[in-house]
Amino acid sequence: MKKQWFKQMKKQVNKRHSFMWMVAIIIIIGLFFFIMAAPNVQPKAYEIERFMEAKETIYSPITVEDEKETNAKIQKAVQAVEEQYTVSSSITDERVEYIHEVFEAADKVMERKVDGDAEENKETVTVLSPSENLKKYEELLSDEIITNISSDVLTTILMTPKPERDEAERFLEESIKAVMVDGVKSDNLNQKQIEMRRIILYSNFTGSLQKALTDIGVFAIEENAFFDAEKTMQQRREAASLVEPVMIRAGDKLVDKGETITSEIYEDLGLAGVLKDQRNYLPYIGLGLFTLLLCGLLLFECFRQEDWDKNTLFTVLFISIGSIAIMKVFSYFDTNELQLYLAIPAAASVMIIKWLVNERFAIVIATIYALMGTILLNFQMPGYFNVEAGIYILASQWAGIYFFKNSKDRGEILRVGFGVFMVNAITITTFLLISFTQINIRELLILLGFALCSAFLSTVLTLGLMPFFEAGLNILSESKLLSLSNPNHPLLRKILVETPGTYHHSIMVANLSEAACEAIGANGLLARVASYYHDIGKSVNPQYFIENQMGEKNPHDLLKPEQSAKIIINHPYDGAFLLKEYKLPKEIIDIAEQHHGKTLLKYFYYKAKENNPNVKEEQYRYPGPKPQTKEAAIVCICDSVEAAVRSMGQPSMDKIEDVVKAIIHDRLTDGQLNECPLTLQDLSLIQTAVCEMLKGIFHSRIEYPGAKLDEVKKEAN
Repeated sequence: MKKQWFKQMKKQVNKRHSFMWMVAIIIIIGLFFFIMAAPNVQPKAYEIERFMEAKETIYSPITVEDEKETNAKIQKAVQAVEEQYTVSSSITDERVEYIHEVFEAADKVMERKVDGDAEENKETVTVLSPSENLKKYEELLSDEIITNISSDVLTTILMTPKPERDEAERFLEESIKAVMVDGVKSDNLNQKQIEMRRIILYSNFTGSLQKALTDIGVFAIEENAFFDAEKTMQQRREAASLVEPVMIRAGDKLVDKGETITSEIYEDLGLAGVLKDQRNYLPYIGLGLFTLLLCGLLLFECFRQEDWDKNTLFTVLFISIGSIAIMKVFSYFDTNELQLYLAIPAAASVMIIKWLVNERFAIVIATIYALMGTILLNFQMPGYFNVEAGIYILASQWAGIYFFKNSKDRGEILRVGFGVFMVNAITITTFLLISFTQINIRELLILLGFALCSAFLSTVLTLGLMPFFEAGLNILSESKLLSLSNPNHPLLRKILVETPGTYHHSIMVANLSEAACEAIGANGLLARVASYYHDIGKSVNPQYFIENQMGEKNPHDLLKPEQSAKIIINHPYDGAFLLKEYKLPKEIIDIAEQHHGKTLLKYFYYKAKENNPNVKEEQYRYPGPKPQTKEAAIVCICDSVEAAVRSMGQPSMDKIEDVVKAIIHDRLTDGQLNECPLTLQDLSLIQTAVCEMLKGIFHSRIEYPGAKLDEVKKEAN
C-alpha cells in the first residue's frame, strides 16, 4: 500500500512538474511575441520642433483623419450653398391674371359691330369719344392696375386693333412666365424688370404699343420667391455630408528630409502620432490581450495532449521562437509593393511539429502563427492587421501539414514542397483576382517566385532541422527509430554475434508486438525497435539462457535455484545499463527494463520450494517496474507468448490460442498490467492480432513422403 501511494504521489508530482514547465514555456512564447510585435503597434517617435529642418523623411504609420482640415472643408462647402427660396406660383398666376384683365377689359370696351355695308375686316366700335372709352375701360379694371399703369398706356391698348392686341397678350403672358419661373427675389427684382424690358425691346412690337407693353410687363414682374430657412439648412447639411474627410493615409509622406517643418506639417505629425511626447499605451494593452488570447489557445490545446515531456515542450518553444523571429526579420525588408512575406518558409515549422508531436497540435499552432503574422507583417503600420499575409501563411502551413505524411522515405518531403508551392501559387493568384487590379505578368512571376522560395526553404529547413531536434532534444522520432532498427547498429550486432538465439527471439517478439500495437492504435514502430533491444541484457551471460545454449549443457544444473534466479532476473537491468551507455532513447530503455514487470520466475521458484517450503516468493520476482505504457505492456505479453509457443512441440491453432489467452489472463490477474493504460477491449484486440500473426508463422506445411525426402533435400540444396 505504501509503495502504491508513493507511486501515485510521484505521478502527481511529475504531472504538476510537467504542467509548470508547460505554463512557463507558453509564457516565454507569449513574451517573445509581445516584444517582437510591440514596434508594429506603436509608431516610431521623433524629437521635432516647429520650423526646424527634418533630419529624415517621415511617413505616416497610421491612417487618421485631419479633423481640422475636414471641418474647414465642410465650412467652405456650407458657405458655398446659396440661400434657398420658395417660388410662389400663385403670385405668378396673379400677375398673369392682371395681364389678362387689361386685355379682356379692352376687348369688352372695344366691342366690334360689323356694319353690313362696311368693308370686310374693318372694326366698328360704339360711337363714344376716346375719353368716354377710357373712362369705361378704367371702370372695368382693378385698382392695382389703374394705380400702376398710366392712362396713356391704357389708351394705347384700347386703340390697338384686336388681332394685334391678342398677339400682344399672348406675348406678355409667355414672357412674364419665363421671367418669373425661376423666382423673382427682392434683390434681383430690378434685374428681372430690366430683363423684361430687353425681351420687349427685341420683340416685333414697335412704337407706342412697344412702350405700352413695356410698362405693363414691368408692372407684372413682382417678387415671387421668398427665403426658405428649412430648405437652406437641408441643402447645407447635404453639402456637408458630401464632403470627403481629409485623411492622412498610412504610408503617406509627411515631410521630406531637409524640408522645413511648418505649423501645418507639425500638426500632421501630431495627428500621425510620431511626436516624442505622444506615447499612447492603449495599443500595448490591446497587444497584450491579443497575446493572452493566443497563449490561452495554445495552453488549452496543450491540455488536450497527453504525456507532455520537457523535450517536446522545448521543441514547441524553439520552433515558435524561430517562426516569430523569421517573420520579424522578413518584416524589416517587407513593403506593400514588394510583399516579401510571400517567401517566408512558414510550412517548415508546422511540418516539424507534426513530425515530432502530432497533426492536431500542428494544425492549431499553425493557426496561432498565422494570427501572429497579421501583426508582425503589417508593414510597421500600427492599427493595421495584414489579413492577406495571415491567410497566405495559414494556407501554406496547412498545405505542409496535409501533404507531409511522416513518410519513411525522406524524398517524400520534396513532393511535399511541390504541393506547398501549388497552394501558395493558388492563394497568390486568388488575391490578385479578387483585388480587381490589372494583372502584370512580370509582377505575377515575381510573386510566384517568392511562393517557390517559400516552398523550397520549407523543405530544406525541414530536412536540415529534423536531425538537430532529434539529437539536441533527444526526441524519439520515426526516422530515429528506423536508424536504430538498422542491423548494423553495434548493439544489434552484439546480440546477433553473442546471442544468436536471443536475436531470433527478439525478431519474433518484434513482429508480434508491432502487429498488436497497430491493432489498438499504439506506436508499432517503437514496439518493434524496442523488441530488438529488450533482451540485450542476456549478452552479459548468454550461456545461461536456453535459446543460446545450442545443445550445450545447461549451466543452471550446476547452480542453486536462487543463483540461477538472480542471473535471470538481472538481465532486464543489465540491458537497461547497456542501453544507457549507448545513449539509446529513454522509451526503449524503459521497455527493456519493464518487459518482465514484477512477474514470478516460476521454474526456479517451484524448484527452490521443493527444497525449502518456506522460500519467499519476492526473491523470485522481478523487481519491476511494471509496464507503464501500452507498448511496454505489449512487449511484456509478446515476449512470454513467443517463448511459450516456441517451446511447444507441435503447435496447433487451438493450442496457440489457448497459450495466448492464458498468458494475457495470467498477466492481468497477477496485476502486471495495472499501471499501463490498456483496456479490456485492447487486450481482446491484442489477443486476436497475436494469434493471427502466430498462425501465419506456424501454418500447416505439406508433408513429403519418406521415400522422396532425400530427393527433396537434394533439390533444396
